[in-house]
Amino acid sequence: MAVVQGIREKVHEPLYDCVFVEPKEQLRKVESSSILKFFVNVQGKTKLLTNLQSASLLSHYNTFEARSLRVVISDLPAEFPEDPVVTIEGAAVTDDEGNEMDNQGLVEGDTGFTEANVVSADFDLPLDRLVDLIKEANDSESGDAALSLDDEDIEFELSMESGDITDAAVIETIEEAGGVVLFSKSELLGHLENITERERPLRAQVESGNGAGNLISKFVYGTVTTFYVGEKIMIQVPTWFFPAGAGPYSDSSKVVTHGEPSPQATFRFAEPIYIDRQQNFRVEIETPDGDTLKELQRVYGPFFIWVVLDGYMTRDVQ
Repeated sequence: MAVVQGIREKVHEPLYDCVFVEPKEQLRKVESSSILKFFVNVQGKTKLLTNLQSASLLSHYNTFEARSLRVVISDLPAEFPEDPVVTIEGAAVTDDEGNEMDNQGLVEGDTGFTEANVVSADFDLPLDRLVDLIKEANDSESGDAALSLDDEDIEFELSMESGDITDAAVIETIEEAGGVVLFSKSELLGHLENITERERPLRAQVESGNGAGNLISKFVYGTVTTFYVGEKIMIQVPTWFFPAGAGPYSDSSKVVTHGEPSPQATFRFAEPIYIDRQQNFRVEIETPDGDTLKELQRVYGPFFIWVVLDGYMTRDVQ
């Protein structure tokens, strides 16, 4: 469509860009440095992630009048990969009430054992299943979680004190009798600690009953946000200075958000900040503390961090 010469219009059109962590991936895969950059890498992003067409530049000969800046952080439940796995050895096989299973009275016929032998199991537990079991233990009244021996996704190696159980009929009998491996929450958290620190999920994401708020707080209170226009710092303050003014909200003590979801409940510049035509701009969120950075880089997706520049765009009329 042709541009109408000599006539320009001013519209309320916020600019936004997002750093997005894919499900089952970690933040370190998106950005391994201490700085998250916004409005810089915009190619290949969907409209959900950015409305900028060119990196660090406004479209055509538009100008922008920034009135406020927001930082919006998602609190979606994390999804975890199968790898890494935790090796479990010698776990007691019980029924769902915690009674140990042995060969006497459980397996008919001659098993080759003259005394009762308790059944135990060795297996590899994927990270995603480990987290599921921790959540199950959190939700259960007993504080325990059960892993069934007939789980098709896990390969169990069963044994007794006198040797390995290799007979398929015996294994099937144990499974049909309702054999499970019971874990307490403390045991599961102990297995979680056996994962290397680099790949270990944050407790804030594993125990998500109140973890989402803790995770948001880590970002808000552990980072510094800087707004650049033409390589000049326009404002540089801790990220808690920029409430989201958007997103879900709840009075529940288990939910924490970064500000009341109202456009008025956010930081507004005392004077508008102008971005001229073809002038570079960007926003950076930096984590100055090394220990905090290591924690944040372990965050698993889906995870969104949006930066929103709210204000007025002046553009050609078409």
